[in-house]
Amino acid sequence: MKLKVITGLALVLALFGCSDKKQDFITTNVDFAEVQLENALKAIPEDGRLPRSIKKDGQLGTTGIYDWTSGFFPGSLWYLYELSGNEHWRNEAERTTAWLEPIQYYTDNHDVGFMLNCSYGNGLRLTDNAAYKQVLINGAESLCTRYSEVTKTIKSWNGGGTKDGNQWQFPVIIDNMMNLDLLFEASKLSGNKKYRNIAITHAETTMKNHFRDDFSSYHVVDYDTITGEVRGKFTHQGYSHESAWARGQAWGLYGFTLCYRETGDERFLNQAEAIADYMLQHPNLPEDMVPLWDYHVNDPAYVPSWLDKLPKLEQPWRDASAAAITSSALFDLSKLSKTKGEKWSKAAEQILFSLGNSYKADPETIPYFVLDHSVGNIPSHSEIDVPLNYADYYFLEALARYKKLEN
Repeated sequence: MKLKVITGLALVLALFGCSDKKQDFITTNVDFAEVQLENALKAIPEDGRLPRSIKKDGQLGTTGIYDWTSGFFPGSLWYLYELSGNEHWRNEAERTTAWLEPIQYYTDNHDVGFMLNCSYGNGLRLTDNAAYKQVLINGAESLCTRYSEVTKTIKSWNGGGTKDGNQWQFPVIIDNMMNLDLLFEASKLSGNKKYRNIAITHAETTMKNHFRDDFSSYHVVDYDTITGEVRGKFTHQGYSHESAWARGQAWGLYGFTLCYRETGDERFLNQAEAIADYMLQHPNLPEDMVPLWDYHVNDPAYVPSWLDKLPKLEQPWRDASAAAITSSALFDLSKLSKTKGEKWSKAAEQILFSLGNSYKADPETIPYFVLDHSVGNIPSHSEIDVPLNYADYYFLEALARYKKLEN
């Protein structure tokens, strides 16, 4: 992975120069995103196929609507509409969002929040299209079918197990915090407090069981379906069971920030700020603040039993998607924090500038995405050092939040 990293004084000047430079940064990155995502639209093979990543042969890799990432590309188009004001992006966002309509009744995936809130949720926010409201409410109802009164959580996967042979009964992943936004929104739209109450209960249980004393997060917590007790704590996409998977940390930060925004409960604010401090103060965080795919990768104290099965690289991969999620979450947190708003906004800026200056896709080889150098699932040898649609989505969301912060 070759990166043009801006460090030291140059980065400080870039970040805290005049407002014109900041506006130029936003404009430059929006213009670039418009070109790249227009290319992606032209390359989609058929209606219902959505860009996800790049294949090994360099061709666009697409996915169907039932993939957990299906909402990110329509969501990116909605953010381009918001950032540019160009009606073309609204039209394309509406067209691709409509493909996901069947998801409102889909109960086989906990990620209907990602799938619907990023697409229909942004569409409702920007257009007030009344038809979008019922889709979101129906989607929340479908998501609630995965909630257990025994575990007090929403079930993530329907089965599976760890690399070292543990089989799960009721796995809950930290990523699931991101799907609570749909439940909060559906409660406001419907007046039904059930969705909100389930979101809060899930967040409380996750806060209790997913985090270590230093506020690093486990990826997977498995619950007993009869007693509700924790059976074990593991990783699926991180370096080892006790390490801190970078994107998981970002999901937790974002999720507890949105929970505080929606509830005003100080516990969620304290949790979000503690997670942010863990990430930003971690000794293994690179100078440009774009994390390695796991904060403990190659640390001899965290070596997994499946080390021989991991792909090999002398320099550990970065994860631009984790950085983009973190930047967007920190911009949100900066508006909510009572004492550390400036701290969080400056960190969000630095991450955003690193991504926008050094991690953009090369349009000659990757003409369909905004960012490069993300990772999907390294232990499974999947999507390593590639562009990913969710990295683009959260980068554009961070740009939109940054622009509003400037105004």
